[in-house]
Amino acid sequence: MLKNKLSVREIQDKDVKLIADYWFKADKEYLINMGVDIEKLPAREDFTAMLQTQLTLPYEEKKVYGVVWYVDDEPIGHSNLNPLTYKDHGFMHLHIWKTDYRNNGYGVDFIKMTLPYYFNNIKLKKVYCQPNAFNPSPNRSLEKAGFRLIKEYVTTPGSITFEQIVKLWEIEAE
Repeated sequence: MLKNKLSVREIQDKDVKLIADYWFKADKEYLINMGVDIEKLPAREDFTAMLQTQLTLPYEEKKVYGVVWYVDDEPIGHSNLNPLTYKDHGFMHLHIWKTDYRNNGYGVDFIKMTLPYYFNNIKLKKVYCQPNAFNPSPNRSLEKAGFRLIKEYVTTPGSITFEQIVKLWEIEAE
């Protein structure tokens, strides 16, 4: 059995369209199941302009930072920090764009490959992630990747989400 080659790299300008397509071409039901409040999504043009601006900023000035995930040199998803506080902490988000790659066990490896970017480039002490409590895949992957469950609670976990029950996970820099 052949093992797929997984790789990770920082988001580049050429990735902005792929990330925008993920958000703006996704099935509305998928987004809602993920906790997204469709009414809070910005206009696509505003979203892409924000990402392109963030790409030009030095690490210490970024408000958003992320990486793209690859399987056999094909981009299949991304992770980003938003919000983040340089040299302190950030909230990680996990997104596999292509449905064929969801629930295939890639999450743990991608999380482990992503964390060095966050700890080394953004100099974080802690990374948090708070997926919907009823979404088993990210919760299982975070636990297997070494995150510690802090609590389960009700919050609005992001600027484009609605209030929901989440599990708050944490991992510290080594």
